[in-house]
Amino acid sequence: MQSLNWSESTVLVTGGTGSFGRKFVEFLLQSQRPKKLIVFSRDELKQHEMRQAFPEGPSSPMRYFIGDIRDRDRLTRALYGVDVIIHAAAMKQVPACEYNPFEAIQTNIVGAKNVIDAAIDQGVSRVIAVSTDKAVSPVNLYGATKLVAEKLFVQGNAYAGGRSTRFACTRYGNVVGSRGSVVPLFLQQRETGCITITDPEMTRFWITLDQGVRFVSTCAERMRGGEIFVPKIPSMRLVDLADTIAADCERRVIGIRPGEKIHEMLLSADESRHAVEQEDRYVIQPEGHWLDHPAQDGGRPLTEGFSYASNTNQDWLDGAAFRNLL
Repeated sequence: MQSLNWSESTVLVTGGTGSFGRKFVEFLLQSQRPKKLIVFSRDELKQHEMRQAFPEGPSSPMRYFIGDIRDRDRLTRALYGVDVIIHAAAMKQVPACEYNPFEAIQTNIVGAKNVIDAAIDQGVSRVIAVSTDKAVSPVNLYGATKLVAEKLFVQGNAYAGGRSTRFACTRYGNVVGSRGSVVPLFLQQRETGCITITDPEMTRFWITLDQGVRFVSTCAERMRGGEIFVPKIPSMRLVDLADTIAADCERRVIGIRPGEKIHEMLLSADESRHAVEQEDRYVIQPEGHWLDHPAQDGGRPLTEGFSYASNTNQDWLDGAAFRNLL
């Protein structure tokens, strides 16, 4: 693949009005200044609000498209002339996906297929999909749909055939302070004097929105097709998180919710057999023989049986470090 020059590229962000999408747009405008930057989402109000911060105009690269990734025809129209897709649109709330499984499948799986088909048909060069640690050995529907989406994007390179379109994925853990995460919940509960803990042993991987955005950006630059990129990020126990946010509050253990794990995993032992370790990330290499490019450079093979889980992580956050993230 040719090297990626953001300033000469037209970039489209699906789910561009979400927490990640908005931050990614801000990052590109400040640091890369792409030729054109398209926000694709179905939320008219959020697009209106975002337009106030990042306006369109003759001197602006910004464009706004109302559309749903479930609608392949609209995607195909939106992708005309696009060089890079950052695919961040998804149903992400675990309880919502459990209660509305058909809707989660339509967005997270059928929507992913539509992005792949439209990207190939319109000759998009690079597509990076944003995934989650919940896609590894999933126990809830959200994780299962994201696992399927990862498989689709990796194998999408085979569907591209001799065309130039290439697909890859990024996979990371909980985003500090994102909508629906435990941090805003604890901050809200702190006002009542009582914090609810699902399980005292629970651990999670943590990454900031800024870190996630920069990680996805570098993955788009490094990708060759078929990789799943996993950042090296710290873990933290939920009880330590509660101590950091609301040390003086009462604690009430309520048990884990349906579809939750005690610990999360970013890289399984089975995946590690065809993964390499780089300085700041792991790269799961595609196993298919259909890619005509070399593997990622500069990585070392992982030891037999290695897995990357939130409870066995070597990098842990304490209260002071987490406050710095906040």
